[in-house]
Amino acid sequence: MSIDDSLPTDLAGAHALIMAQRQALSAAQARVAAAENEAKLRALQIEKLKYTIAKLRHQQFGQSSERGAILDQLELKLCELQENASEAAAAAQLAATAAASEKIKVQGFERHKPARRALPEHLPRERIVYPAPSACPCCGGVLHKLGEDVTETLELMPRQWKVIQHVREKFSCRSCEAITQPPAPFHPIARGRAGAGLLAHILFAKYGLHLPLNRQSTTYAREGIDLDVSTLADWVGTCAASLMPLVLLIRAHVFVAERIHADETTVPVQAKGKCRTGRLWTYVRDDQPFGGPDPPAAAYFYSPDRSGKHPEEHLASYAGLMQADAYSGFNRLYAATRRPGPITEASCWAHARRQFFDLARISKAPIAIEAVERIDVLFAIEREINGAPPHERKRVRNERSRPLVAALETWLREQRRKLSARNEIAKAIQYSLNRWTALTRFLDEGRLCISNNAAERALRGIAIGRHNWTFAGSDEGGRRAAAIYTLIETAKLNDVDPQAWLTDILARLQDHPAKRIDELLPWNWNGQADRRAPALELEAGAPAKGRRVVAANHIRSRTATTIPAAFTGRVPYTCRATVH
Repeated sequence: MSIDDSLPTDLAGAHALIMAQRQALSAAQARVAAAENEAKLRALQIEKLKYTIAKLRHQQFGQSSERGAILDQLELKLCELQENASEAAAAAQLAATAAASEKIKVQGFERHKPARRALPEHLPRERIVYPAPSACPCCGGVLHKLGEDVTETLELMPRQWKVIQHVREKFSCRSCEAITQPPAPFHPIARGRAGAGLLAHILFAKYGLHLPLNRQSTTYAREGIDLDVSTLADWVGTCAASLMPLVLLIRAHVFVAERIHADETTVPVQAKGKCRTGRLWTYVRDDQPFGGPDPPAAAYFYSPDRSGKHPEEHLASYAGLMQADAYSGFNRLYAATRRPGPITEASCWAHARRQFFDLARISKAPIAIEAVERIDVLFAIEREINGAPPHERKRVRNERSRPLVAALETWLREQRRKLSARNEIAKAIQYSLNRWTALTRFLDEGRLCISNNAAERALRGIAIGRHNWTFAGSDEGGRRAAAIYTLIETAKLNDVDPQAWLTDILARLQDHPAKRIDELLPWNWNGQADRRAPALELEAGAPAKGRRVVAANHIRSRTATTIPAAFTGRVPYTCRATVH
């Protein structure tokens, strides 16, 4: 039978044949479209898994065993997806072109060869003069001194312990037989045997250097001092209670600011059979970026969970500008009906940039690279106006930053329309667009910063310290840590040595007038020792013991102090100076 014989001879049959062919063509097109969509979905899943694996490999923290297990699972799943995608591509005879990989151009600072700096001038100098020949080694003639070459080396002296005996002499009157004795001095801990310097060292080592008490106890034992962990813990708890008035003053100072930074981080807390996750919140006041005269401070709080009720309690008395991340628990703080007033939200450009930077570093995505470059220009402008008054910062931002931000928004929206909702770059773009009003608020308010880095810096030490102390022993331990972190971080923000400050206030706090306790705050404290140290010159070959040492500078002291020769290895001397 010929081909013509198979075709219909009437109009109705021809119409039916055409409709059948159209339906078959539509079905084939639908199958092709479904196959293409499935291939795109698989390719998207592969890219997402590749990005997740690369991101995990770049992580610097976390348990290696757990991270390795996650990587193994993801890599197995990735292999399976790649096999499925290859099979589908071969069946559909699809050809893919590999895009040439491009390197990220990171505009970094130029690294210079470090120059050797002079050793600190405030350190004491000890001269060791090496004996020179008495006659010329060539002809035996008389030598005359031309000069000298001095090479300095930095040396560390071992830590020294001492016992201070507080002697109160008794006197009796021969006339009336009355007995007179000076009153007992105040101690940082009632009936305690620890001095203020030792207590400050323990506190700073635990919360500033992140050394757990068991490590400190072991270190002290190697030096011949047996201090049980329970004893150290009692001292830390007592000091935290004694220092609480200063903590409350710092928190009050933070919450009367015009603008604050807020952030939080996780804290593992010991529980029965496992660790649960608590939170440490920080609120930082730093007016220096807009030239404010008030001193900076950081207030910390602990909570057993991340519920939004905790920041509401912390900020119950605050109303003003707050720079924070996109945590949903803050949303009720931004309500217009809030009392005593609404908090104005300002989002962090560093968070928005980080979304693109991870993609630019790992996936080398051109869109992400361009987004990072555009945002970096805004940060460069902010560095130029750092410390300027609010009106000047606002003027520069309107002239230079506002056009860049407007162009960035237009570009981001154009790129977003081209990308699938599941694409990682699309998610990074949407993160910024969803918070665009809060991100651009810094353009209209000169007191705001472009980022929330002040709060992130305040939490950086805690994130590092978690690897040392592993977990907090209890909720009460978390609250105690928040109190001491408040003191130490505030001292650091005011360029005050935390350990020296804690030593002084622990010695003075017990007998200091309560009405003048604000004098002990870091920005009012003036009891720091003079860093200019005496210059010591020792004769070569002579023993140190038994020779007098002359101090070339003034020594700050509250009272006259006699230093025993048995402790210093030198003859006793008395120094007296006025309190500064």
